[in-house]
Amino acid sequence: MRRFRYTVLALLCLALSAPAQAGAKTATQTLVDAYSPRLVIREQEDPPCEKTAEQYEATTVGSVLGNPTVTLTRVGPHGKEIVVKRAPIAADIAGRGEKFHLNLPGDPLGNTCVYARDFAGLKREGKAPPATYAHIAREAGHPGFVVQYWFFWYFNQFNDLHEGDWEGMQITFPYASGPRQALEEGPEEIALFQHAGGEKASWDSGKVEKEGTHPVVYPAAGSHATFYESAVYIQNGRKGSGVGCDNTTSPHRRIAVQPILVPTRAGLRGRFAWLTYEGRWGQKEQGFNNGPTGPATKGRWLEPFAWMEEIRTTSPTLPVGSVLGPTVTKAFCGTVADVTSFLNAGQREPWILWAVPGAFLLLVGLIAWRTRWRPVDVSHLRAPRAFGQIVAASGRLYWHHWRAFAPIGLTAIPIIGGMTALSWLITGGETGRRLDHRLGVSGLHKAVGEILSGFALPLASAVVAAVVIAAVGQIAEHGSTSFAAAYRGMWRRFKRVVGAQLLGTLMLLAMVLTVVGIPFAAWKYVGWLFIQQQILFEDKHVREAFRGSSQVVRGRWWYTLRVAVFFWLINTITGPILGFTLIFTYLPLLLVNAIGSVVFALLIPYVAIGQTLLYYDLEELGEKAPARWRQRLPRLRRRPAAAEA
Repeated sequence: MRRFRYTVLALLCLALSAPAQAGAKTATQTLVDAYSPRLVIREQEDPPCEKTAEQYEATTVGSVLGNPTVTLTRVGPHGKEIVVKRAPIAADIAGRGEKFHLNLPGDPLGNTCVYARDFAGLKREGKAPPATYAHIAREAGHPGFVVQYWFFWYFNQFNDLHEGDWEGMQITFPYASGPRQALEEGPEEIALFQHAGGEKASWDSGKVEKEGTHPVVYPAAGSHATFYESAVYIQNGRKGSGVGCDNTTSPHRRIAVQPILVPTRAGLRGRFAWLTYEGRWGQKEQGFNNGPTGPATKGRWLEPFAWMEEIRTTSPTLPVGSVLGPTVTKAFCGTVADVTSFLNAGQREPWILWAVPGAFLLLVGLIAWRTRWRPVDVSHLRAPRAFGQIVAASGRLYWHHWRAFAPIGLTAIPIIGGMTALSWLITGGETGRRLDHRLGVSGLHKAVGEILSGFALPLASAVVAAVVIAAVGQIAEHGSTSFAAAYRGMWRRFKRVVGAQLLGTLMLLAMVLTVVGIPFAAWKYVGWLFIQQQILFEDKHVREAFRGSSQVVRGRWWYTLRVAVFFWLINTITGPILGFTLIFTYLPLLLVNAIGSVVFALLIPYVAIGQTLLYYDLEELGEKAPARWRQRLPRLRRRPAAAEA
């Protein structure tokens, strides 16, 4: 009888508490609904495989679980994968450990368009609705709680290619005892998940965009790291950030995701059993290409406040509209993408990892092999020199006359800056809008601006190189030069000397664009190396300058190539190397770009001096010993120094 009375009392208490529990659940759902984010993703203009835009949406794990094309695998003996289950559901992966992988159809290091097409198909079939998983996170020793929103992405199309991706954000209510009080008081801070780190801000910060109570956030195209604004973000790996450039710029598309409330601790059965899965949400691969683990495996799942104490308060962005010239930050973005593409290719073809560096070292070795570096004489510029002597003499001549050459080089900055500013006015300023309105041609101003921007660097290089060549000629004739005298020497033949160089650049570009013309472009690049010297020193017209330059090189093409490649490498690799060095420091990005622009500008005179000394070298050799057939091979013997001639 006593047991019966206790049972009735327990049932009565349970019945009386049910409405209160239902009310609490409703308040929690109301809270997560009120602050569910609006995602602004980079819209594809050529779907579904436009890799520079966002090909996916934050969705449910149902896009993977129960999918007949997905398999659950386990790493067996000797690293061999064993298929455990096809079309696994939540119950099949519940409680599984680190050795398990959810393998999607496709190869993350192969044709990744397979994933984009599959996801587009899932969207059409209604199997990948826009969604986010909302989690109420509390931490021992901290009052209040955090609302986390976890985003699941079908594929990660970034530098680190991998199946599946988990990113997200969280909002803090540090003084609220429950959801009702949280709704009344509002949030205090917001933190966005970015790769292995994050960025926090006050809820009232100006950089936190809102749509009512809904925060508006910007997942980066492909990587899904979440940001506050539209920009290109430079990530240098500090405090858990990625390495590379995250792009959240326009064109944009806004998505309202449906929040799905999940528990902190799930059981091995039921709707959210997948939360207990500790394996990988993607195919097994090496390093950063391996699939990611789920939300419950992250430290912030149970320690959200402690995690927020360590994350950043800012994310450096790529400076927009810079008028300082070519930016090392852009070089950094491209270089990281190229390096990671190389590493990704090496995962499938390991021989690439040693063949490419080996080829580069071989090239450097061939360039530096068997040459004379001393003596270095710059008192007589019109003299034959070995390759090493040209390299050393160029630096010494630059140093002896730096008061003229350095200012000449720095004039590249205002030239590029002026062209960049004009391009910005046409593409993004009032001028562009007036041009469209007047001509009635949509997008014309954008095309004109891009052409101007593309010509900025070749124009600056052509002008500065021509002035340097004029200065070297004055030193050869009179023993001295100056900034003003060099510019006067160039200005008399400005149209020819600059126009011919730009024409040669356009012709070479046209050959390269045909692909089949690349070998011919390489041949002509060397043959047309001395167009400006022919105009300034020989006063030739444009057509004659092209022919004259080819005549100077004839019979000594391979030797000219050797020197030309060295100076080309100086121009090409300095930006990426400098970018990698400076980006990983604490310097502001604007200062990094300023330093990079100055270094770029100061290198133009060095390259132009070296090419001019090579021109003098070839002319002297042509007068003393006309090229014979055997001189067309790479010159391996030491060449006599000027002092020994």
